[in-house]
Amino acid sequence: MLRAVNLRRSLHQSLLHHHHLQQPPANPHSHPLKTLTTVSPPQNPKNPNFTRPFCSSPLPSPSSSESELRKYIGYAALLIGCGIATYYSFPFPENAKHKKAQLFRYAPLPDDLHTISNWSGTHEVQTRVFLQPESLQELEAIVRDANQKRQKIRPVGSGLSPNGIGLTRLGMVNLALMDKVLEVDKERKRVRVQAGIRVQQLVDGIKDYGLTLQNFASIREQQIGGIIQVGAHGTGARLPPIDEQVISMKLVTPAKGTIELSKEKDPELFYLARCGLGGLGVVAEVTLQCVDRQELLEHTFVSNMKEIKKNHKKLLSENKHVKYLYIPHTDTVVVVTCNPFSKWKGPPKYKPKDSQDEAIQPLRDYYQQSLKKYRGEGNVSKSPDKNEPDVNELSFTELRDKLLALDPLNKDHVVKVNQAEAEFWRKSEGYRVGWSDEILGFDCGGQQWVSETCFPAGTLSKPSMKDLEFIEELMLLINKELIPAPAPIEQRWTACSKSPMSPASSKSEDDIFSWVGIIMYLPTADARQRKQITEEFFHYRRLAQTQLWDRYSAYEHWAKIEVPKDKEELAALRARLRKRFPVDVYNKARALLPDIAL
Repeated sequence: MLRAVNLRRSLHQSLLHHHHLQQPPANPHSHPLKTLTTVSPPQNPKNPNFTRPFCSSPLPSPSSSESELRKYIGYAALLIGCGIATYYSFPFPENAKHKKAQLFRYAPLPDDLHTISNWSGTHEVQTRVFLQPESLQELEAIVRDANQKRQKIRPVGSGLSPNGIGLTRLGMVNLALMDKVLEVDKERKRVRVQAGIRVQQLVDGIKDYGLTLQNFASIREQQIGGIIQVGAHGTGARLPPIDEQVISMKLVTPAKGTIELSKEKDPELFYLARCGLGGLGVVAEVTLQCVDRQELLEHTFVSNMKEIKKNHKKLLSENKHVKYLYIPHTDTVVVVTCNPFSKWKGPPKYKPKDSQDEAIQPLRDYYQQSLKKYRGEGNVSKSPDKNEPDVNELSFTELRDKLLALDPLNKDHVVKVNQAEAEFWRKSEGYRVGWSDEILGFDCGGQQWVSETCFPAGTLSKPSMKDLEFIEELMLLINKELIPAPAPIEQRWTACSKSPMSPASSKSEDDIFSWVGIIMYLPTADARQRKQITEEFFHYRRLAQTQLWDRYSAYEHWAKIEVPKDKEELAALRARLRKRFPVDVYNKARALLPDIAL
């Protein structure tokens, strides 16, 4: 390219020079190219009027250094062009395609490098140490070997936590292959299991004995070891978090090997380790207190904040399980209660006005309208994807994800999605009967960011009503700050836990706690859009934190805490946690059991 520019410049100068020789200006001082008039033209001694034609005029001779420079620039351009062509045309292996958008990171991963991410795709690490023992003996050997090498490893479960609490590059141990029911004591209603068994596997494994778990979280894919270690919970003001179901446990530690813990054997360490965050050792086996398997009658109805205030105490005290689903930017509160089903009474004689298909129609209608609008604006491809599922085949949560993906941070759009969802719940009012593990589940939707806090709400006999005040302030905050908050904001209740590291820890057995979760979905695979949603979610969370948490003594669920990268923010988080939890006692226990976990 430089050579072409040089040639064009030479041509231009020669033409000007030729024009000057043939038509000398009358007034040299007025000629726009007067500087050229000082150049002496070549002369033919035999013919003074001779002018050398352009085709025979020699081109300027570039210096050797300029020639070398152009040569190397040409080589560099060739190499870059070849690199770009290879980058976009080479058939990359499957495990490298997701790296293709990142320069110089498209090479296939080494065979011994594991990429581990949590369910929502919000955290990902790569490690060469990802161990999956199949027996207690193998797990003991792993922990012993790590201790001898002074290598840190961390227990990781199913990866369902939004904060990726178990992920680390240093190394992880996963008990997914240790998933057996070891013993069932039908008379005492107890079951001993390996810690890697998933909740649904456990429930299926003991249902023939007429047993089940006392309570459930929203989903059933957690490993038992993980669900107790982070203080997970279900709902019901008389029912404690799930760690309270633990009767005894086996803990594999670096310093003391495998130890058995119960409230009879070393109760202080037992209660610490029940909700121990994986920091006191690897939970290998757990004995759980179960209950008789029973059917529940679920009642779903739509209310509003005014009515909820009137009936709140009654709803908490008269229902075994109760939760509220608030729809932001509307006055809709969906109430879901569950109680033991009496076959003598039978199900209520209630016939819903609308079928499930009719209930979901408002979301379908708004999706079709929105699709036309955004395609018209050029924000969505005009030609439908051949692999796109039929809108009539999408579930409620799938359809909500599709709607939000069109414009997830547009408040006006999110408000209309929420209004369509409120209409869905109004048309879904009614009753259903099912086993507890079926009824207590909840379809949470797709990938998401969640922040869930736990705070005291008085006692069952005398609720403080702080739980409803918290929600009212949160709703005012959402409206004031114009936050594009999707639905639902979920509120649940539990009794207290004796585990000191539980967010619901209390020495008073009558205390109840409220759990409130705010959410933003990640309904798209587009990296830029996911980043924007993430930033908006953390803005939303920070507003709740600065304006509500301290005043209500609210602390985040361990599986929802995001560890700050900023040193000052991290120090502030640690100082705040020390106010609520016995951190010194916990660290003392870790010193007695030199940790490899955190």
